[in-house]
Order: sequence, then structure tokens, then C-alpha cells
Amino acid sequence: MLFDAKDLDSCVAELSFNMTMQPPTWQKAQRNGLSLQGEDIFKSLYALAKSGHVSMKIVQNNTNVETELLQSVGVEVGTPDFQHLLHAGILHTKMWVADNTHLYIGSGNFDWRSYTQTLETGVLIEDCPCLGEDAAKIFEVYWYLRKPDSKIPESWPSNLSTSINVSNPIEISYNGTKGQVFISSSPPAFSPMGRTGDIDAIVHVIRSAKEFIYISVMDYLPQIIYSHPQDYWPVIDDELRKAAFNSGVKVYLLASHWKHTIIDMYAFLRSLDQLHTTKLHTVDIYVKLFTVPADESQEKIPYARVNHNKYMVTDQHAYIGTSNWSGDYFKYTAGVGFILKQDDKKDSNLRQQLVQLFLRDWNSKYSESIYFY
Repeated sequence: MLFDAKDLDSCVAELSFNMTMQPPTWQKAQRNGLSLQGEDIFKSLYALAKSGHVSMKIVQNNTNVETELLQSVGVEVGTPDFQHLLHAGILHTKMWVADNTHLYIGSGNFDWRSYTQTLETGVLIEDCPCLGEDAAKIFEVYWYLRKPDSKIPESWPSNLSTSINVSNPIEISYNGTKGQVFISSSPPAFSPMGRTGDIDAIVHVIRSAKEFIYISVMDYLPQIIYSHPQDYWPVIDDELRKAAFNSGVKVYLLASHWKHTIIDMYAFLRSLDQLHTTKLHTVDIYVKLFTVPADESQEKIPYARVNHNKYMVTDQHAYIGTSNWSGDYFKYTAGVGFILKQDDKKDSNLRQQLVQLFLRDWNSKYSESIYFY
């Protein structure tokens, strides 16, 4: 489990796209031990809630059997109605907050497949009340909207505002290195005073890069794809092109190839990659697709065997988020991002670890140029 139950004093708060820690119909997966980590986490949550030792709240995108079981032992569960609130979008945040002191933000759903069957990246922050309390404010926004008849207020309560943002990050220490951190949020309607929007954080990280930008994300489409009108949405795409073309920044983008790849993504990625073929201007921008290999039994597991990452790392920043990169996720969908500025090159720092993680995947045999697809 992320946080040892015996170390918790008061509460655990979770934000989840879905919770599927136990695969009821996949007995073969259970026999092979593929779901054991997810099952162990669920059992720990259930035992912790049943003990009455701590209070626990969960905000989820949809109702499901597992959260109903947790409710039966005292867990409070909320399910915001995004169609009612915004007429679009979903809850896509994946975040844990414990005692307003420890937190986790990452790409993985609370799903057994996220621990053994998909490629994920997250960040765990311990013993940091300033950041824990700030993350808890994001949770409280969703909790405020948890009921079916909830409405987004014209002005959010002042106790949910923050002073920690892109203009005023907090100082942290990690493995003997220092950095500046803030948490971003989407959609804009869910961001109280002072909160940096997720898309604004991404643009800031891109514009701040001096040498390179490495991106690993499942979906990349400069358009609205899940609601109508399906408008062109070039915010990130334009920034990457300008960074490579105008500033000479090296841009490597690693997207995902799997059973559910959105076919239009290929055209957009080829367009981006095509810039490096210009003759009169040197543009160092390349796109690859990552394929997670699968054997015969793994092929049968639905929605698995995919690079599910949502992170970016540059020579200045690390960004770890919960959103895919299309317009829907930043306009209508609930998500968060962890942004760390750390411009030294010590191997022990988090940003440099993310560089090494990206280059491992980029240079692996599982990554191929977009033109192979």
C-alpha cells in the first residue's frame, strides 16, 4: 500500500477515475498472480476502513462494486455528475492524500492492471504538510461537487484558494537536492483563486525549456475528441513547434500504440515529426510510438498492455500529470499535475530520474518512429 496504515492518524482521501482492484471475471489472471498487488491494496483499504482507525473519503467518476463494499464499512464516497456540471468531461484525476501530509499523483488508475499490465509513472511525496494541504484543497473542490444536484459556484470559498502556484512554488528537498513545486488543476471551472490551470502549467514548462523537451503520453491530439463541436485545439502543438523551430529546443514525443489508439492521432503526429525534414532550418523534433509487448494470455486482458504515462521532462522541469493530451482533458475533464523545477543535473534528483526513465523507453526496442505505422 502507498501509506502504511499504522502510520496514519486521521484520514485518507482518494480521487479516482475508476476502482477495479479485483478482477472478478479474470480468474486466470488471479491464478497467475497478475492482480495480487491490486487485491492487496483493496484489502488494506477495506481493513483500514473497517477498523475505524481513520476516516476515508473517495471521489470517483462512476459507481462500482468495490467502492460500494468500502461504503459498507464506513467510507464516504462521492460521484460528481460531469454532464450536469459541465455538459462534458469526466473525473480523470488519480491522487491519494493521507493526513494532509503525504500524497501521490500519477497516471495509473486504481486498477489492478495499473500495477502489472500498463506502463505508469507517479510521484510520492511524504512528510510535506504544505503540499499535502494544498492537494487536499483540490480534493475538497471535487467533494463539494459530489452530489447529483451540485452546482459550480460563481466564486469558490476562500478556504479553497491557494498561494502555491506557478508564480509562487514551494521549496522542497529530495535526496539532498532542492526544487520548487506546485500542483496544477483542470478544468478551469474547478480551479479556485490562485490555482494554476493544468494547461497553463504545461505551456509554462514548454516555454521554460532551453535544451530539450521529452514527453511520454498515451494520447496526443490537438483537437476536442470526446464532445461536440470537435474543434481544432492547437495549444500544446503550437508551443512544441515554436520551441523546436524558434528556440532550437530538442523535442522528443513518445505516444502509445495499442488496440485502442485513436487513428487520427497518427496524422497529427506525422505532421509534428515532419518538421525535422525541413532543409533551410534545423528543427530537432521527432515522434515515436511505444508498444508494450503481450503474450497470448496478456492479449486477452482488456484495456491493458499500453504506455499509459502522462509526463514531460525538460532541462528545467519535471511534469507528472493525470491527463491525456487532447483539448477535452484541459477544458472539461478533472485532472491534476505535479510540477517540479530542478535545473541541476545530479542523478539523485527527481527530474534527472525522469530523464533517464524517458530515454530508457525512447531508446528501447519497443519504440519505433511514427512512420512505421
